[in-house]
Amino acid sequence: MPGLPDSRFRQTVTYLCGHNSDGALGIVINRPSKMKLGEVFEQLSLDNRDLDSGQSELLKGGPVNRERGFVLHEAGGTWDSTISICGNIEVTTSRDVLSAIAGRTGPRRALLALGCAGWGEGQLEQELHSNSWMVVDATEEILFETPFEQRWAASAALLGVDVARLGLHAGHA
Repeated sequence: MPGLPDSRFRQTVTYLCGHNSDGALGIVINRPSKMKLGEVFEQLSLDNRDLDSGQSELLKGGPVNRERGFVLHEAGGTWDSTISICGNIEVTTSRDVLSAIAGRTGPRRALLALGCAGWGEGQLEQELHSNSWMVVDATEEILFETPFEQRWAASAALLGVDVARLGLHAGHA
């Protein structure tokens, strides 16, 4: 968005996982890293029986806690550190979900991101007030099925916005 002050979030789709009076936490879901999930399995000495998931790209989830993994996934299963976000979506930060994914017993649809986006008290509200973000209800289709490079345009389209028509700078009328 033209009013977004932080260039690290230019054309990102950030899935908001939590928001309260202390701040907010989200995960960028359209910035792939060069790392593959199979590399994480190898680093954690997990036996990867699911070669397809091993080829999945990890996401750059944001500039906060970049060494920490966040798994966004469909609800189902019991993992050590899981928070239900809304509906059928959960986020897990424990190793057991990665072990289950590697062993083909984990969630059917999942994304792994390294790092997250964080906002302090009132920061996200101020950015929203400044029209720095477009807000749209999340869809599982965009989260799990839409190719990374199409997620920004697909999310904006849910609001009737054609990103090809967006200007790079805010106007002053």
